[in-house]
Amino acid sequence: MLKLYGRPNSINVQKALFCVEDLGIEYELVLAGRGHGVSDTPEFLAMNPNGLVPVIDDDGFILWESNAIVRYLSAKHGAGTLWPDDLPTRASADRWMDWQTTGFSPAYGPAFYTLIRVPEPERDPAQVEAGRKAGEAAAKILDSWLGDHRFVAGDTFTMGDIAIGAAVHRWLNLPLERKPAANLERYYGEVMERASAQKALPLPVT
Repeated sequence: MLKLYGRPNSINVQKALFCVEDLGIEYELVLAGRGHGVSDTPEFLAMNPNGLVPVIDDDGFILWESNAIVRYLSAKHGAGTLWPDDLPTRASADRWMDWQTTGFSPAYGPAFYTLIRVPEPERDPAQVEAGRKAGEAAAKILDSWLGDHRFVAGDTFTMGDIAIGAAVHRWLNLPLERKPAANLERYYGEVMERASAQKALPLPVT
């Protein structure tokens, strides 16, 4: 059985959870990271020397990095669905997965960390505002794209929507004021209709 190491309130672990749930893969979640410990043990570091989650053990094949995990599981179990057969469609899904990691999530990261992980008396409003502004600029790019596309890679739900869906879930549920983004909100509503999203992307964000 597939083993998935991580903590459910990590966005990177949420991507892996979203993927396995969507594909209907039987798996065991091994709690690890932050308050759960485990990730600093010699046994875990032998799997991932970075000491970070998620990590999967697929019958002895060890893999870390959330997007690599989503790609691997999608290719193995979701050919023609999460892993598109059409190369340009798959490349588009890949693009948005990378943009989530390098663009969108880092943009609003300061706001997320400050509002969710820092005790209220210690919060820096400047960090919240910086994250809000950068997050809105990134969200505008995605909102514009979704005005012409049902999902990030076209008309069907793919692995790209695993990564983007998890990031949008965080962004739209942060306790801050955001400009209206009708396309983004329509997209998020459709993503959250999936049972896999409801299980992997809990509220409130923590």
